[in-house]
Amino acid sequence: MPSFDIVNKVDMQEIDNAVNNCIKEVATRFDFRNSRTAIELNKKDKVINIVTSDKMKMEALQDMITTHCIRRKVNSKCLEFKDFEPTGQGLLKREVKIKEGIEMEIAHKIVKIIKGLNLKVQASIQDEQVRVSGKKIDDLQAVIQTLNAQDLGIPLQYVNMKA
Repeated sequence: MPSFDIVNKVDMQEIDNAVNNCIKEVATRFDFRNSRTAIELNKKDKVINIVTSDKMKMEALQDMITTHCIRRKVNSKCLEFKDFEPTGQGLLKREVKIKEGIEMEIAHKIVKIIKGLNLKVQASIQDEQVRVSGKKIDDLQAVIQTLNAQDLGIPLQYVNMKA
């Protein structure tokens, strides 16, 4: 029986490349000269930590990270920018969480959308992914097209397509 999995995976190597490109750009930009700015990626916790001197530079860094991720073919929906907070040295700090996996709430939404299509397919939630199976590949492709048209707040990838 044909099936595929709906997942939300992020290529951490591409995130690392985007962060390194941001660090290089900060080193060459005039508006960041003589400012204490640091960007570092914690691959284990999937968090990017940003430290800089003022709000304007923080917003510029947010735009930079988003732009470099898009250039590296990483969907910007997987980046969750937290509010910035002051540190002890007069600097501002901000965390950027990298969201991966499908949360239960969104998985239930996906299953509800699929059931609303009235196609002969079954959707089941498995950990942080949704498996869709059906008799016809055309029905599975219709599910993919419908989910691509929806805005669920996270990027979706369709993997393990088996005919």
